[in-house]
Amino acid sequence: MCFGFSYIGLIWLVLLFVPNILWTKNKPQDYEKYAVKENKILLALERAGQFIVTPVALFFSDFNYKGWNFWVVVLAVSFLCMILYEIFWIRYFKSEKTMKDFYRGLFGIPVAGATLPVIAFFLLGIYGGNILMIIGSVILGAGHIGIHLRHRKEVCGPKPKKKLSLRIVFGILKTAAILAAVTVSCAFTFFIAGRNINQLKHFIRYKDGVNEQIYVRLTDQEEYITITGENADNPVIISLHGGPGSPTTFIDYCWQDFLTDDYTLVCWDERGCGRSYYHNAAVDPDNKTLSFEAQLKDLDALVDYLRDRFDKDQVIIIGHSYGTMLGSRYALAHPEKVSAYIGIGQCVNEKDYAGEKYSYEDALAIAQANGDDTTEMEASYEKFIADMSIANLFDLRTKVDPYHPQPVTKDISTMAALTSPIAGVDDMRWYFLQMGALTGDTRYKKLVEDPLAGYMTDFNALETGDAYRMPVMFISGSCDWICPVGFIEDYMDVITAPEKELRLIEGCGHSPQGQLPEEFCREVRSFLGK
Repeated sequence: MCFGFSYIGLIWLVLLFVPNILWTKNKPQDYEKYAVKENKILLALERAGQFIVTPVALFFSDFNYKGWNFWVVVLAVSFLCMILYEIFWIRYFKSEKTMKDFYRGLFGIPVAGATLPVIAFFLLGIYGGNILMIIGSVILGAGHIGIHLRHRKEVCGPKPKKKLSLRIVFGILKTAAILAAVTVSCAFTFFIAGRNINQLKHFIRYKDGVNEQIYVRLTDQEEYITITGENADNPVIISLHGGPGSPTTFIDYCWQDFLTDDYTLVCWDERGCGRSYYHNAAVDPDNKTLSFEAQLKDLDALVDYLRDRFDKDQVIIIGHSYGTMLGSRYALAHPEKVSAYIGIGQCVNEKDYAGEKYSYEDALAIAQANGDDTTEMEASYEKFIADMSIANLFDLRTKVDPYHPQPVTKDISTMAALTSPIAGVDDMRWYFLQMGALTGDTRYKKLVEDPLAGYMTDFNALETGDAYRMPVMFISGSCDWICPVGFIEDYMDVITAPEKELRLIEGCGHSPQGQLPEEFCREVRSFLGK
């Protein structure tokens, strides 16, 4: 929820109040006779709803136009309701202005003069992600629509009864429509409420620190970062997401909030993905500037920006999955700028998907020892080796995963995404672009995988003799078979570092920070505390 003037809210209120002002001089005959009998509870709800909706519509900028995206459909439907509302009034003003004229339906909408604006403002609340508007609209609707439904019944009398068969059919359809509308509305309300609560919590918690979502120029383009912390003097941690090209910036608060009292956390949508991609899509729609080397240069520019802004000599690097490739190579190349390195699900050997082969061979051995039919698993592996696409990768994992169960099934990342205080349209657009790869859409592969494939398919840290000049910790779920723990143990044996540790979160898989965030952060604090 963002304070600020809303021109959209003003337009909606003008469309609402102008015909109502005209109506005061054109009331239907005998209206006052019905008005004096209005239910006091419904009247109180109506007034309370008006009291909430009117200022919220004006003083939250959430409702202003945000560019062309999915949510514009919601805004358009809201606007359509207000246009129909104006049509209702035009028809009334041109009629004989009787009570029956006032309560005529419009396109099958009962008490359209009351129903349409309530729906319009409710949808405006969904478009703006503003729980106050949603709650205010519901309260307003309960009172305002309730009052006018009572008046309509008094004026028009009960509807003539249809045949029993028709009543049953229409009753079923009406009930289904109401249940669907209520279910969808409740779901939106629940998640928007969660989002607003998280926004408010962050606003209060970080009021004296830093809580930003900004674009910063890194080398040749502006890229998206978030910065969160209670005290800007704290050490700076840069968190590098996995993938490649799978930004988790909008959900990482679910674990980073456990660290922001002692550290300033920075998340970054790496070059060529997420918000950084869409921000630069006009000049680089095909990601021609994307390469591993370009991302390393971007990271160096980000480190320098943060060192300068927060007056730090060094930063801490935390990488997850693909982000460990980026983070470890950067830490090795720039030890003077990195005080500690932490790899979550450390990538060790990605040559020709060696990790997938390792996981497959282990699962195959278990299946054969159990006497299970391994035909489908072997076929999926052969298919993947022939075409290492995301769709084939996930198909292979569905065959392998049952032999590598995770005792910890909890994962808060989905709820974190749905109630994220900073999630935006571009986050969702990119997520669905990635999901499209599972159904054979090749755009994600062309944009991200192909430009980085040359580096990734040749990455084997076991052969590079890595010598870190800062403390290093690898932290993994004990049941991580995407970046197998066995590889990380081998890597621990061949690297040198002032201090090196491997810590396992028991029962977790590839993303322990999203499964057991508090336990994960305790391990991070323990290591950095040294």
